[in-house]
Order: sequence, then structure tokens, then C-alpha cells
Amino acid sequence: MSAIGRNHAKNLPPEQRSASISDVARAADVSIATVSRVLNTPDVVSPETSARVKDAIASLGFRPNLFARGLMTRRSRVIGLSVPDLHGEFYSAVLRAADARARAAGYHLLVSTETRGHQAEDLYMPLGLLDGLAMMITEPSNQLVNRVRESGVPMVLLDADPKNLNVDAVEVDNTTGAAEATAHILETVDPDQCLFVGGPAENFDTIERSAAFRGVLENRGLHGASDQCFFGEYSVDWGRKWASQLLKQKRLAGAGVLAGNDEIAWGVMTVAQDAGLEIPRDLRVVGFDDTRLCALVRPALSSVRVPLAELGSAAIDLLLARIADPDCKPTRRRLNTSLVVRASSRG
Repeated sequence: MSAIGRNHAKNLPPEQRSASISDVARAADVSIATVSRVLNTPDVVSPETSARVKDAIASLGFRPNLFARGLMTRRSRVIGLSVPDLHGEFYSAVLRAADARARAAGYHLLVSTETRGHQAEDLYMPLGLLDGLAMMITEPSNQLVNRVRESGVPMVLLDADPKNLNVDAVEVDNTTGAAEATAHILETVDPDQCLFVGGPAENFDTIERSAAFRGVLENRGLHGASDQCFFGEYSVDWGRKWASQLLKQKRLAGAGVLAGNDEIAWGVMTVAQDAGLEIPRDLRVVGFDDTRLCALVRPALSSVRVPLAELGSAAIDLLLARIADPDCKPTRRRLNTSLVVRASSRG
């Protein structure tokens, strides 16, 4: 800004101009360097001085320029979170927890959905701006992971299979929860009437959940259980479409269904109820994720509880640890799941 411009800005009434770092320094009777240290490295400033500077910042309404701070500290204080979708209780719960943890650590969270296609060229996250990136990749995509790795940006994977990737990851123990749910259904339903309906066949969660389902049935002596697994998408519409097909085939009544998520389960329940089937008398249904949807449907939906909030916050914790120590060994954190039995499957 020219000298004339600076003088003009100084002559504007307070409500028409933004406070500068110089204004804060004068108000607090400290140097500009001290204000900068309070903003960026507060531990090196005495509590008394820091309090005086913070009071001046509050009274003047000063807002630090993130880009200017980034040039000085080589940190943007921005971390990215890339997920396949933003809709539904699953993603909203993960995002809320991740955002809360990032805020508590003094970071801004930038959210994107570009991992849906799993192509490296589809990742529009501004990697040069980010201090780190957490990605939820639900299908194999080494190309996408390698692109982030080559950028040098610290990275964490959520709810993914990090085999041979040598990267920090937060995983969900799908196997235990799916096996527990299948065993629960088998308490009241014959093995050959147990059905699994999940998302895409190549999806990490679908692969683990369907494998656990088949494993329990095979342990009960039922071979060929793969014929009792169906794959589509994680949506209410897919649950309705699948249930309508099974209804026409007269396979829905008397069945026990383990759905890949709560939305699929809800879709199945609506078709069954519209056809006059009573749940759980004529059909037993168990969902997955234990979202708020379980308490809204009638009868209340049994579901495998996934710690969604912990999934979001744990990813941010691992990412912050990686930012602080780029050379530390990769960490894999596995989150437990457990079955919550409600009216939709209770005997």
C-alpha cells in the first residue's frame, strides 16, 4: 500500500477499517514481533504480556492474516479432510468430530468430496495450502495415495485398508461387529434364510462385513453362503430395490437381514412394512453404523455400533502427530465395533 493509501486507512473511522498488527502492538505497548510471537509461539511470551496482547486483539477486533502467518511460520493452520460424500448420518458424525478436534488444536478444517472417483486427477484439494490431509478412501486407490505422498503433505487414511501403503490409518473393526450381528440373527433364523445386503462389492467395508457374515454361516455348516450376499450401494433406494426383488421372489418373509448400513436397512424395512410384513415377527433386520436413524425408525433398528465420532477425532489426532513429527513410524489405530440389539431383531 502506498503512503497515501496508508494515511487514508488511518484516517478512516474504526468501523470502516480493519485493525492491523501495528495497532495491536501500540495498544498493548509491545513490539510487533511480540504480537507475532503471541499469535504463533505463545509459549515463549510471559503470561502477563500475552494477556495484554490478547486483550488488545479482542478490543480492536484484530483478525490475523492466515496467509501472512503462513509465510512466517511455514504453516497454514489448515488441514484437509476428503470423504466420498457429505450426506447421511455417517459422514455428518465423522465431520462434526473431526472439525471439533481440529478447532481445539487451532486448525481450520477444509472439507472436500473428491475421493468418490478415486482418481488422482480428481483430487482438487489445494495440497500446497494444507499442513496435512486425512482421506477416507473406500476402494483401492494407490494412485491417489501416491499423489498425496509425492506432494510431501502429511497424510492419514480413514476407514481404509492401508496394506503395503506404509501410511497412518484409522480402521474400523468390521469383522467383529458383523460376526456378532450374524450370530445374533442365527438365534432365531435358519442359516439358509440369513441374507447380507451391502454396498459396492469393491468397497473395503463391504468386503470385510460380507466376509465375516459368510464365515459365521460356514462355521454353522452352511456352504455356498456367498449366494446369500448381495451388493449395490449404501443408500435407502438400494435397500428398497433389493427388498422389492426379494419380495417378488418370496424370499423376504421369514428372513434375517444384515444390512451394510442403517440406510439400506431402513429401505428394506419400508418395503417389508408396505407389503404387510411385521418386523420382527416376519422379518428380522440389523443395520450397521448405529446412526441416529436407528432411534427414528419403527420398530427401533438393531445395528452394529461404529464409533463415528472417534473415527473423525482419531484421524485428526494421528494427522497432528504426523505434522509434528514427519519422520515417526506409521500408526494404525483400529476402532472396536459392537452390536446394539433393538426391537427390529429381538426374539
